[in-house]
Amino acid sequence: MQIEGKNAVGAALMGKQTIEKIYIQNNINSPELIRKIKESGFQYQFIDKNALDRMSKQKNHQGFIAAVSSFKYYSLDDIINEGYKKGNQPLLLILDGVEDPHNLGNILRTAECMGVDGVIIPKNRAADVNDTVIRVSAGAAGFIKVCKVTNINQEIERLKSVGFWIYAAEAGGVDISHTNMKGPIAVVLGGENTGVKQLTSKLCDGIVSIITSGKTPSLNVGSAAAMVLYEINRQRAIK
Repeated sequence: MQIEGKNAVGAALMGKQTIEKIYIQNNINSPELIRKIKESGFQYQFIDKNALDRMSKQKNHQGFIAAVSSFKYYSLDDIINEGYKKGNQPLLLILDGVEDPHNLGNILRTAECMGVDGVIIPKNRAADVNDTVIRVSAGAAGFIKVCKVTNINQEIERLKSVGFWIYAAEAGGVDISHTNMKGPIAVVLGGENTGVKQLTSKLCDGIVSIITSGKTPSLNVGSAAAMVLYEINRQRAIK
């Protein structure tokens, strides 16, 4: 797997991915990033732009491509334990079938920015964390813990058993701004075409909605994630 671009490669240097080698365009004007690469201890090589162009899958390498090992997924135990170590308000996202890697990348970037402790995705019928996801996330995928599970519903039951409140973010629910989103919370977001599955929704402790006033009937799942996480952070900032 490879990641491309200044931001993505720079984030990978600080993240937890194993970098096998970094390829840098000859005479590229980016002294700060090159300094960090040299200090990182990872292998690197300066090569011609034409060679980078041939290597590039995204065709927007900005002079930097890094070959990395396969993305590291975490167990749900890792995510739960790490969340509770930070305090009594761990926050998780459960993605119920997000298939577009661009949406997944945007969500991971937003989730990391908003302090989410972990993102849970299903093994089947959903996007994996691949080169595109890492690029779209601007490297944030290297900082946030992602867990891949066989059965979303079983993991919801497990989270409830260790103190989490589970909310589905769907139309027709209670205004999220009128719902207490403090404490250990997991929010379920549905896939692009399916929404949150009916059985999954029934397992949740409640359904929360973003109140809109326009004519567009729904939001893109990435936009919905951003608005939901902003509201949760807004509430938690109030002492």
